[in-house]
Amino acid sequence: METTPPRPPALSLLALFGKFLGFGCLAFGGPVAQIAMLRQSLVEEERWIDKARFNRLLAVLQILPGPEAHELCVHFGVLARGRIGGLLAGLGFMLPGFSLMLLVGWLYVTVVQGSVAMGGLLLGIQIAILAVILRAVVRIGQHVVEDRLLAVVALVAAGATLVNVPFWIPLLVGGGVYAAKDRPVAAIAIGLTGIATAVAALTMSPSAPVASAAAPLTVFALFVAGLKGGLLTFGGAYTAIPYVRADTVGRGWIGDAAFLDGVAFANVIPAPLVIFATFVGYVAAGVVGALAITLGMFLPAFAFSLLFFERLERIVDAPSLRHALTGVAAAVVGIIGATFVQLGAATGGRVEAPPIAIVLFVVASLMAWRLRGGWVTPVIVGVGAAIGWAGF
Repeated sequence: METTPPRPPALSLLALFGKFLGFGCLAFGGPVAQIAMLRQSLVEEERWIDKARFNRLLAVLQILPGPEAHELCVHFGVLARGRIGGLLAGLGFMLPGFSLMLLVGWLYVTVVQGSVAMGGLLLGIQIAILAVILRAVVRIGQHVVEDRLLAVVALVAAGATLVNVPFWIPLLVGGGVYAAKDRPVAAIAIGLTGIATAVAALTMSPSAPVASAAAPLTVFALFVAGLKGGLLTFGGAYTAIPYVRADTVGRGWIGDAAFLDGVAFANVIPAPLVIFATFVGYVAAGVVGALAITLGMFLPAFAFSLLFFERLERIVDAPSLRHALTGVAAAVVGIIGATFVQLGAATGGRVEAPPIAIVLFVVASLMAWRLRGGWVTPVIVGVGAAIGWAGF
């Protein structure tokens, strides 16, 4: 007896958009919960594709940059109605979170920012979200750093970031060294070239990116900041943090406190977590800034599925490319770890009651480590707000 091969149902473009808009409205809990929701509905219940193909597709998307849940939506949309379907599915999935973050940004700028009464509450949220970021660094590292060479790549990238080496040097060197891991002479040569390039870069530009003088704020610069984050998002949305921070906080367009607030808000609304970029863009330059940075952030996620739909699995099939991407991912882990240290130092400088801050961070860390589920991060943010309100 033959079984019907899995395939998407016949949907109009409007129905397809509405379906993924519904997924976007329910996209709480971060990427794990979002991917589980898509798998349950489209693979297990409606059988758009079979489970084995879904697993292969997810493995490919996890290697490539971009939010995996959003890329899955685009891919399913292409399966159903071609590239126009992919575009509509991706837009539907991101629209609820984007709209909510615009509202949050407006409320923050008009009501919350600068309010003395809200200062303690926001500081508590910022300390709590540092614990969430630390847990994300460890979790991503556990998946990426699988051997000693990758650990070295991550540690060197962290150290390079802390001494203000431009981000692209550890990424290129990490990818190159791990791609050449079976050729020790080539790997050593790449490493030495990277060291020389880093020294030259520091000699020519010794100032820290996050301590640099204010740069002109333009719509195009915000778009590029988002695009950089979107292209370098390996292993989760938190990997976009250092790049967006360097291009916004580092240029004087937004402060570290507001930046952390944006990351916190992104954790409690239904959306891919990279939607924090929308908040950053709004605080920096209003609606136009939010649109520009969001377009840059999500453009790679659309492009990989729309342009390379037929080739996705073949693109990452070459071992050398797979090793290079793994090396880049390890370097990104180190860069996020260094950014956590920088954000922690900036936040600690605003704390007037260190014992309360330490207790809050420890409590938030224990919750992040011990508890599981999409509800955990919003609860951690709530605990941070409560302790911050009462203690600061």
